[in-house]
Amino acid sequence: MTILVTGATGNIGSQVIQHLVERGADVRALVRDPSKARLPAGVNVAKGDFLDVDSLRVAFEGVSTLFLLNAVVSDEFTQALIALNVARAAGVERIVYLSVIHPDVYVNVPHFAGKFGVERMIEHMGMNATILCPAYFIQNDLSIKDVVTGHGVYPMPVGEKGLAMIDVRDIAEIAALELLRREQAARPLAPTRLNLVGSDTLTGADIAAIWSDVLVRPVSYGGGDTAAFEQNLKQFMPPWMAYDMRMMGDRFLTDGMLPEGGDVERLTTLLGRPLHSYRDFAAQIAASA
Repeated sequence: MTILVTGATGNIGSQVIQHLVERGADVRALVRDPSKARLPAGVNVAKGDFLDVDSLRVAFEGVSTLFLLNAVVSDEFTQALIALNVARAAGVERIVYLSVIHPDVYVNVPHFAGKFGVERMIEHMGMNATILCPAYFIQNDLSIKDVVTGHGVYPMPVGEKGLAMIDVRDIAEIAALELLRREQAARPLAPTRLNLVGSDTLTGADIAAIWSDVLVRPVSYGGGDTAAFEQNLKQFMPPWMAYDMRMMGDRFLTDGMLPEGGDVERLTTLLGRPLHSYRDFAAQIAASA
């Protein structure tokens, strides 16, 4: 019985693998270049790519449970559908898929719409899966920490509705626990979905106030201009991706990214500990600034 982890060298996938190894699971990691992979001892490495179907067929041999994580790329939807079809043909009956929260609401945001389509495939093909639906990653704000600490402005277009930001460490541990729950069950478990949210739902002003507290100097919220946000992102990512992120920012402003009743309590019980907070994240940045 083997758990295959995709996105194995990324921030979340690498932590998922570490949790699984610590709990004694038989883990296989799908990587593009095994020579560059830094994985725990005992992890089997499968060289492959989502668009290389033959490599996926080899990687899925003998796999009982799949963790499917697709990066935000232009062909993310195609990659996910290929992976799921190959997994189904290989007899994989236990799946944990990393989607996103409320993709049925953010219907005009490309990477949300793609994940929504993948969810529909899982449902209509009768696959036994846990759909993990994370809100905004706290660690996304590592990309703007220099703006906050150096210029006293929090620039992300969070808006006034609020985002239930979650730490990637919590996402990874929850994913590992779900993989083990499915892997260790006597038979494939019924489909389920989990909203992955943080302990607090924060507005742009809330986040600026947190930064002001931890830095002990004023930080203002200046992130409402999504057109300027797109132009800034184009300096270090492809134009299509910058536009995708702008569309997401627009939905932050109009809809927020809110938890549902019982989400926080459910995750706290699952982890057996409190969720990591945005304030703790900001405090760690401030301590090293």
